[in-house]
Amino acid sequence: MRFVLLSAAAALLAVTAAPSGSETVSAVRVSAPKLSFDRVFASPSLSGAVPRGVKLSPDGRWLTVLRNRDDDRERYDLWGFDRKADTWRMLVDSAALSSGRELSEAEKMQRERQRIGDLKGVVTYTWRDDSAAILVPLDGELFLVHLDGRSEKLGGGGGELLNPALSPKGRYVSFVRDRRLWAGKAGVDAAPITPAETADTVHWGEAEFVAQEEMGRFGGTWWAPDDGRVAVERFDDAGVGIVTRTAIGAESTRTFQQHYPVAGSANSDVSLFVMNPDGSARVQVDLGPDKDIYLARVDWAPDGKTLYVQRQNRAQTVLDMLRVDPATGKSQVLFTEKAADKSWINLSDNYRFLKDGSLVWWSERDGFGHLYRYDPRRHPDNQWQQLTKGAWVVTGLVGIDEKAGRVYFTSTRGDVLAAQIDALDLARPGKIERLSDPGYVYAAGMDKAGQTLLVTRSGTSQPPQVYIADSQGKRLAWVEENKVAGQHPYAPFLASHCAATFGTIKAADGTVLHWKMTTPVMKPGKKYPVFFQHYGGPSAQTVTRGWAGPLTQAIVAKGYIFFEIDNRGSENRGVKFGSALYRAMGSVEVEDQKAGAQFLKGLPHVDGGKIATYGWSYGGYMTLKMLQADPGLYAAGIAGAPVTRWELYDTHYTERYLGDPRLVAQVYAKSNALTDVGRIKDPLLLVHGMADDNVVFENSSMLISAMQGQAVPFEMMLYPGYTHRVSGPKVGVHLWDTVFAFLERHGVTPPQ
Repeated sequence: MRFVLLSAAAALLAVTAAPSGSETVSAVRVSAPKLSFDRVFASPSLSGAVPRGVKLSPDGRWLTVLRNRDDDRERYDLWGFDRKADTWRMLVDSAALSSGRELSEAEKMQRERQRIGDLKGVVTYTWRDDSAAILVPLDGELFLVHLDGRSEKLGGGGGELLNPALSPKGRYVSFVRDRRLWAGKAGVDAAPITPAETADTVHWGEAEFVAQEEMGRFGGTWWAPDDGRVAVERFDDAGVGIVTRTAIGAESTRTFQQHYPVAGSANSDVSLFVMNPDGSARVQVDLGPDKDIYLARVDWAPDGKTLYVQRQNRAQTVLDMLRVDPATGKSQVLFTEKAADKSWINLSDNYRFLKDGSLVWWSERDGFGHLYRYDPRRHPDNQWQQLTKGAWVVTGLVGIDEKAGRVYFTSTRGDVLAAQIDALDLARPGKIERLSDPGYVYAAGMDKAGQTLLVTRSGTSQPPQVYIADSQGKRLAWVEENKVAGQHPYAPFLASHCAATFGTIKAADGTVLHWKMTTPVMKPGKKYPVFFQHYGGPSAQTVTRGWAGPLTQAIVAKGYIFFEIDNRGSENRGVKFGSALYRAMGSVEVEDQKAGAQFLKGLPHVDGGKIATYGWSYGGYMTLKMLQADPGLYAAGIAGAPVTRWELYDTHYTERYLGDPRLVAQVYAKSNALTDVGRIKDPLLLVHGMADDNVVFENSSMLISAMQGQAVPFEMMLYPGYTHRVSGPKVGVHLWDTVFAFLERHGVTPPQ
């Protein structure tokens, strides 16, 4: 479940690269306008110019970004910076090239799963390997944008367009339409290259639902480096159960019969084929005798002679790396990763096949996520070399300069709340070099050759900044300095910005937990209410030293203390810490949030009777479990788009943590949020989008029925037509006004 942390405000609180830092703001307050929800959701964004889709061309000369417009924060154009000429220019004006075509339902749902459903204009693009052109899909059309300013419309556009791709050498363009993969030479009309199927449950060239929603894999087409062959996924949903997804809108209601693999049910039948660009010489890849597996990742070797496939078992405790002959489809297991006891395998994109035949690979085999080098040419007893080690984690493999033997990565070495950029030499991996300023938190990427860093950083009072740097981390040029000064949208509010403080408490078992608190300007002797936000689910970290977005400041401006704590089960603390939720959702994370509430009640400036808890998605589930576990501890709770019964959620996410309900029904019974609704004694506000395709509305309708059946009072606000993200210039204001009107009705208010 790639849950949205704040749902309705996700785009505001989750920065593109999620960086953060630790600088503070003076406590001296000068006259400044009050930050309101209306301004938070208006254009231009208070976070400033935060570019999306920042990329370096393969040769490192060009830097390209998607920039939103000042008058429309949801519309993006493609811009390019020529490092040689030191000039910026717009490469694609999305409004000028737009056909205005409405997206198909399949395109809309794919965007929802990519969490970009509210964006317009250019939302993705692909560089050609020779760095001379860029493939840009826009409203059902494909454009090949040349760096001399020409935009060439490619054949085959004008209809549904899923997963558009440009082959590495640029000779072919491919996309999915009508459940088939289409391909053709650039500039020539594309044609289907996969068979016409009689069943409408069969799809070619796409990723199945759970791959998109839970595995971070959105495509099903992989071109060989020399354009000579293409690997194509085929999946059949015939055996997958059908759920009726109801999209309740303001003026009409639509229903969709959606193949959705709920926990404990059949998954898609997935297979993989390799073929020529015209579809000929097609062979099926041998994925093994067990058909109930997950196709996790697919990659070509740099020389194109081998296809590598990651195969994950249904229980997600074993991951096999398969080496495949693309001419015959025959495969063999290269190596295997196994999960720790009472844990699972976390999929990752932090790996890279090198030209010498070795592989830099991320693994949690020693209890923390670290980098290793695997060399199949060596003796079996000496094929693995651990490159990084310690009670910290590598959060990203940034790039590799193969010529120099230098590896770049981000890590929590030194501070789990502030990821930094590090580097090491493959020949001498024991010495790690720090390339970043610990006053910020970083994310980074690199050009293909590993020569130029593309860096994103932010701090507690500094929205994300993006720049390019040399291989030693020295900044060469700003992409977006985004300095909060002058005409920056947040500049008028900086004087009243409230700095965050950080600290730790201990869980019941002694585990250290990190918290973050932002307080308003407090008057001596006064006690203040707390807006206690949580997520709580696995594979997420909410407490960092980074830019939290303007919504936090708007809440604090209303006179509330804003508080978060990362419970056991959250990200970047190692396998043991994360595995605390193994077959135990709704238990230790609830205990740890309770410890946070008890800590707050002991603070002299906190009104212990006015702690309101809020969460969305898994956080909404947590609100319910927290109110059920400790009646009276919280003054009120807000549950946004909550999961209430885990059997309603999909296989890959749910079974990873809770197991198969056909085998461990008791785990699911204990974890659901419906059994103990009668224990909810505190005021509750339920919020849900009525067209949610992630946490389907049935979760809330079951909760509503259960609470009514036990005469439990509650309030609710439903949003017709909205999916898992309830956000927008007006509806975002409505949502947050609703939340605080609810708190005011129940006396959770600041002191007079």
